[in-house]
Amino acid sequence: MIHSPADLVLTRRGLRVLGRYLPCSIGKGGLRADKREGDGATPVGEHRITGMLYRPDRLPAPRPWAQPIRPGDLWSDASSDPGYNSPVRAPYSASHEVLRRADPLYDIVLLTDWNEEGMAGRGSAIFLHQRRRAGFPTEGCVAFARPDLLWLARHIVPGARLIVR
Repeated sequence: MIHSPADLVLTRRGLRVLGRYLPCSIGKGGLRADKREGDGATPVGEHRITGMLYRPDRLPAPRPWAQPIRPGDLWSDASSDPGYNSPVRAPYSASHEVLRRADPLYDIVLLTDWNEEGMAGRGSAIFLHQRRRAGFPTEGCVAFARPDLLWLARHIVPGARLIVR
């Protein structure tokens, strides 16, 4: 596979992008080619960055194409729901994640095309976002220290490849 410097390549040292290595955390379930909802794994494969969300009450838009996270913005993780693995709005009775969190984990969220078609049970909400602390795993996302995530958000382009081997 030929890589571009703009590719985000997950390595043992961290995420390699634009000549830098950004330390990161992955899912508590490790890396899996057969990702399933709730397994805590980061999916193996080539994924694309499809969007960016940010908290406008906490920071300015990192890029002009970033979209604000508003009160009531959610992400469906309900496998049997038509809105599975997509943004939804409150009130929403099916299982979901709140995007406008009290903590800073989702102040910036880079969206991926993982399970974009919303196949039931294949996994949802695979994002790049802020980590809790060094070494603390995610539920399947890739997470970074805030300064590294801010740098990444300012340099990434839509369609960039996230390569997880």
